[in-house]
Amino acid sequence: MEINQFDYTLPAELIAQYPLAGRADSRLLYFNSETRQCQQQLFSSLDTLLDPGDMVVVNDTKVLPARIQAVKPSGGKVEIMLERLLGETKALVQLRSNKTVKPGQMLLVADISATVVDRQDRFFIIEFPAGCDVVALFNRYGAMPLPPYVKRAAVSDDQQRYQTVFAEKTGAVAAPTAGLHFDQSLIKRIKAKGVDWQTITLHVGAGTFLPVQTDSLDDHTMHAERVTVSAELCDAIRATKAGGGKIVAIGTTVVRALETASRSGDIAPFDGETTLFIKPGFEFHTVDRLVTNFHLPKSTLLVLVSAFAGYDRVMTMYQYAITQRFRFFSYGDAMLLERAP
Repeated sequence: MEINQFDYTLPAELIAQYPLAGRADSRLLYFNSETRQCQQQLFSSLDTLLDPGDMVVVNDTKVLPARIQAVKPSGGKVEIMLERLLGETKALVQLRSNKTVKPGQMLLVADISATVVDRQDRFFIIEFPAGCDVVALFNRYGAMPLPPYVKRAAVSDDQQRYQTVFAEKTGAVAAPTAGLHFDQSLIKRIKAKGVDWQTITLHVGAGTFLPVQTDSLDDHTMHAERVTVSAELCDAIRATKAGGGKIVAIGTTVVRALETASRSGDIAPFDGETTLFIKPGFEFHTVDRLVTNFHLPKSTLLVLVSAFAGYDRVMTMYQYAITQRFRFFSYGDAMLLERAP
């Protein structure tokens, strides 16, 4: 398929710039298979659409305040945008500066001096001094890395709201946004219904926001992200499916993680980087249902949900959402999708 098939026109005012007062106050769009019509309700009632014996899988990654300001010894300003950590003292980053930054350049963050050691396409590798606590450095001096379509600077509330309530493992530079809709009350009701609650870890990179640059999907090179799927989760998924329950992925990151671990046909533990690009024609092995936010035109994430639920249905639901004035993208509303036959 061509990437132009995944384009749509979105009024700018539908791009959510701030979260709603309550996490679960957002709307949830789904397709009623009996009436063959789009329906909507509050996200807070998601538990009513789940069945006892199902399993909900969320991404427990934690967003690092990944946007940090540095200066060159000459005084020139450089913005460092973390993509991901590479061990204890190295990091893969994007750099923004008035002049091109080259390997060998020194960058000062407060009293810490980092060195640009290499360049990889649009990314740079920077190295901090031995013994430097890089995570602590970003936590102290960094700002939350709000997506490029949020046209404002990060504020103090974003420290909490651009983070899921179940975030545990630091390493992401973008939130797994489908998880932002959950509050503790909704999680409690889901568990009380007899729905299993499980986690994977996928550290979301800034590459998630990049549009596909090639005309043909077959020519696109997917960005890499770090994934951990445990043996205990694999056993739990097999037990759920054996009992007739459905695997409900909360977000495209969970789909990517579980299907990466299922490429052999049966899910197996996985700990490493994935470059899996899910596009129409992909054979799904594990995920049955998907809760996801609305995604950018011509994005790999829109391609993924179209592969999962069917291109025609997804595009119909997007047009319905625009007509009904749903809120789009990271701080916006959500949809519940069934896997297409």
